Amino acid sequence: MSTFDSNALECLAAIVEEGGFERAAVRLSITQSAVSQRLRSLEVQVGTVLIVRSRPLRATAAGRLLLKHAMQMRLLRADLERDLKDLTPGDSGNSGDAERVSIAINADSIATWALPALGRLAQQGLGLEIITDDQDFTIEWLREGQVLGCVTTVKQALRSCRLVPLGAMSYIAVAETVWAAEHCPNGLSPQNFRSLPFIAFNRKDDLQSEFVGRVLKLNQIALNQLYVPSSEGQVRAVLDGWGVSVVPELQVREQIRQGRLVDIALGHALPVDLYWHCWNLDSAVLDALTEALTGAAARSLTPTSVPALVL
Repeated sequence: MSTFDSNALECLAAIVEEGGFERAAVRLSITQSAVSQRLRSLEVQVGTVLIVRSRPLRATAAGRLLLKHAMQMRLLRADLERDLKDLTPGDSGNSGDAERVSIAINADSIATWALPALGRLAQQGLGLEIITDDQDFTIEWLREGQVLGCVTTVKQALRSCRLVPLGAMSYIAVAETVWAAEHCPNGLSPQNFRSLPFIAFNRKDDLQSEFVGRVLKLNQIALNQLYVPSSEGQVRAVLDGWGVSVVPELQVREQIRQGRLVDIALGHALPVDLYWHCWNLDSAVLDALTEALTGAAARSLTPTSVPALVL
């Protein structure tokens, strides 16, 4: 079996993560020519193209396999750094060149419960990179080999991955109190939902239509939607009177208590089950991430009945 040069693997990862050769060169502190040479040597060794030179750049199937291998090598180095730190307790400072450990988490979890869960690990020097995406699509980052774990709504474990249920996040429809009194004084109804502007995260976000469809028992509805690609930004837009948004109850609990926001579909909530997927590897770093996220989720989310799976 071939042994791949670690510098070439990191070069491949940098090209994909940074989205280009020039930015990869800056990150690796080498010339752009050296980036091209390292990639070319890896492609020659494998015998196939690893990067499609398109806009944006994307890895081929073989490139994704090697990218996953590069991530696994990072994880091994991160585990080694963690073990060595335990053996040298006098060195308590954060390492400036700590191995980067990438995970994908949906924006609503980042805005509510996930960041506090990871704070201790970051303070201990773990080189975390958190990639955000819609909760239905974070799994693609893991499938492509670009992260070692993700928080997602997908409940089927990928091959060679662990799946751990985290719990259900409850979503409600809210509007600014004065705005709601003017535009939907009697709440959400079949008569007014088409005229209300709904603030969605992005075009992937189908929570708004799913919520309205379930509450009003309607199929294939079309909403008047605005897009704000930030969980905090969605709430800010609602507070500024842009319209309605379906957001985590955790995120707006205090504003509702203060009377700044009102639940326009009182008594209705949409539970969204979340799961932690990660590679099924013997790793202290993965174990620490899993423990941190599941512990925080147990304190913040509603339990689900789905068992953990390994395929």
